[in-house]
Amino acid sequence: MSDALAPWSATLTLAEHSIIVYALSVAGLALFAFFVKSWVSTNEVTGRYRTGVYAGMCITGIAFLSYVLLTIEFALGYVRKGDSWVPNANAILSWAPRYFDWTVTVPLLVIELIAVATLAGAAARRLRAVGIAAAFLMISTGYIGGVVVDSGTDMGALWLWGVISGVFMVILYFLVIYVVVKGGRDLKGTPAAATLRNAGILLVVTWMAYPIIFGLQGWGHGGAVITWMQVILSAADTVAKVGYGAMIHKIAKLRSAEDVRDGVDTLPEALWISSEKLSDGTIPNTATAHHAQHTATVAGEHRDRH
Repeated sequence: MSDALAPWSATLTLAEHSIIVYALSVAGLALFAFFVKSWVSTNEVTGRYRTGVYAGMCITGIAFLSYVLLTIEFALGYVRKGDSWVPNANAILSWAPRYFDWTVTVPLLVIELIAVATLAGAAARRLRAVGIAAAFLMISTGYIGGVVVDSGTDMGALWLWGVISGVFMVILYFLVIYVVVKGGRDLKGTPAAATLRNAGILLVVTWMAYPIIFGLQGWGHGGAVITWMQVILSAADTVAKVGYGAMIHKIAKLRSAEDVRDGVDTLPEALWISSEKLSDGTIPNTATAHHAQHTATVAGEHRDRH
């Protein structure tokens, strides 16, 4: 049956059109700002946790390009007629690129989390593989029901593929909770533990916005509802990528400082958070490097066994 109204088929008022342009533009600029911030601060963390920073850069870089495309296609997808903006055939591309973005960035969010948690070695590789697969399947199956089948207007497809996508989302939730709980236990008593917990909570809460909006695709009609959908998705993307990324970066710095203080690793400059000095700069030498590598390897193997 084809009884759902796709979001990109609604006519918008002048105000609704303006609000959506504002939301898309602000989200894109915030993503770009965090990408630049991450770019210039990669040396704030040791090599052990730098994967998380690189993943965050990829996430915000991809998302920024996605929002550039969304904004352009939104401008091209509506034609002004009097006091209204009427969608044309290109309007679907003011929504579909979100799925392109999520297909890549949601798996990267999992990589970002595992990179700064306490998993290492084979255990980290296994969970990373499961998380990437679950994230990819969650988004791709949602895309089939939300965009591919009858251009997102088939209520039956929305239900079917929404449920399938939801199964992979549950798997992903269990994985995130496991990583956060284990990390909190392993890091108990350290500043990184609380930030890791908060990052996990932020991720699972903001992710809830996506199935809600997906469900509204079949039930929500009219320009006002569509405007709220675009605004909520833009806000959720910003929080899940920028806010979460900032927490991941903080965890990486906190754990890097701890490794430097313990002599496990080195950084050429002192580490600071909120004007508070976490560790002094250290000059690496051959003996220190070998000791750091050996200690990190032994610690990783010990965590894998437990």
